[in-house]
Amino acid sequence: MDATSRLLATAELERGLADFWHDVDTQWGRNAWRFYAEDAVYESEPLRLVGREAIQRFYSWREARGERTAVHGVLNFRAEFEGDHYAVATWYMLIYAADGVPPHPSESPSRISRVTENYRWSEEEKRWLCTRRHVENLFRGGAQLNAPASLNDPPAPA
Repeated sequence: MDATSRLLATAELERGLADFWHDVDTQWGRNAWRFYAEDAVYESEPLRLVGREAIQRFYSWREARGERTAVHGVLNFRAEFEGDHYAVATWYMLIYAADGVPPHPSESPSRISRVTENYRWSEEEKRWLCTRRHVENLFRGGAQLNAPASLNDPPAPA
């Protein structure tokens, strides 16, 4: 991959991430599944969600809890490429969040995390899809969203 192609691919990945967090922060993540590959894995202790359906179940659970204000900030985005179809990105996430309707008192971020993501280019969708997101929490405080570990379990058959 030449320098220009790498620059464009990095911009596409970073834009996709911005679009993802915009959906999460303004639309409850109703379209979060679209960011991920069908076989994607999302890891953030205690969660290990496998597949688009499981990942979307988390965002549905989050919305069902009730009003919450969240802002996810992305810092120091970097991408490395393995050929033209695979990438690994690292970045830092700052989350400001609180239950209820804004405005909220200003506080420190409720979480600062280092994130590592794997991507593959989808010829079918003509865009990068996340195949793995690993969130390493570095700092925690404030209004945490403590997702139950039961979200790791597949839903019971209907």
